[in-house]
Amino acid sequence: MSTKVHDIRSISLNELNKFVVNNNFPKYRSSQIFNWINKCSVKSFDDMTNLPKSLIELLKVNFRFNFSKISSKQISVDSTMKFAIKLHDKLIVESVLIPSGDRVTACVSSQVGCSLDCEFCATSKLSRMRNLESYEIFDQIMLMNKQSIENYTHAISNIVFMGMGEPLLNYNNVINSINLITSDHGIEISNKKITLSTSGISKMIIKMADDNVKFNLAISLHSAIQSTRNKIMPFSKSFPLSQLIKSLEYWYKKTKRKVTFEYLIWNGINDDFEHINALVKICKRVPSKVNLIEYNSIDDPRFSKADELWVNNYLNILKENKVSASIRRSRGKDIQAACGQLANKH
Repeated sequence: MSTKVHDIRSISLNELNKFVVNNNFPKYRSSQIFNWINKCSVKSFDDMTNLPKSLIELLKVNFRFNFSKISSKQISVDSTMKFAIKLHDKLIVESVLIPSGDRVTACVSSQVGCSLDCEFCATSKLSRMRNLESYEIFDQIMLMNKQSIENYTHAISNIVFMGMGEPLLNYNNVINSINLITSDHGIEISNKKITLSTSGISKMIIKMADDNVKFNLAISLHSAIQSTRNKIMPFSKSFPLSQLIKSLEYWYKKTKRKVTFEYLIWNGINDDFEHINALVKICKRVPSKVNLIEYNSIDDPRFSKADELWVNNYLNILKENKVSASIRRSRGKDIQAACGQLANKH
């Protein structure tokens, strides 16, 4: 193993087992190390007080810690908090805490920047620098959980992968981080309280269903008409709606869990009955519910919030067709922490 190449948190328990045994230490030491680096979140090998000094020295030679830290924090008038989290290589991602009564939702990033090109999203204007490692996603949660307890007196109750990046283009690290977050090494949150939001990478949705994941799935849809989606989300030319719908039907068949469609309504883009009827048609094919989301400006003149009349038209027609639908009001707009606004502005 190359000297200090690996953050110790990037290797699995099985790999740690092999390392420990190959260096003539009893296998149970790997579980002790694993507990220190995850459950106890130690920041130094010297803090692993139940390990022999010879093993601590061996770990120092072969591994390192790449801890993330909060570099700045902003608080909205509605108590939402946005964090700039600095990674070990000085790159920044943003994360958000959203309090609501006894609930605190953490909005988590999966990439530095974003791989996709959604025209209405500020994050897409940042080039994708790299994927986050599983332990960096885990760090976001642990850092925010501490802030949640300190500021809201509640631990994080819900997690949404709706921050910077496309989670399904960083699949392994996202899945590994969720496994860690939900375990007794993390905050032991239920998978039912976690939602992964994707812009619609159909082949990866099929993989998630085959992998029998237990968390919830949301789709950043915004139009059920291919030509409109191509304009506002150009990448979707490679992931057409026909494939997306088939992958979602497969998801439901395998998991028996409804999909949530996230849907922004813009003036002159999708505020008409043709778009409403197209959405209803998809919802009748795929067991689902719809979140109608308030658009948050990113200073692009092509996009402006639709008239409230059209929001109500969507809501009423969806409900008439027995589709569960609700309006999601944005939080943290004044600090650019709302949906689509994360762009490392501090």
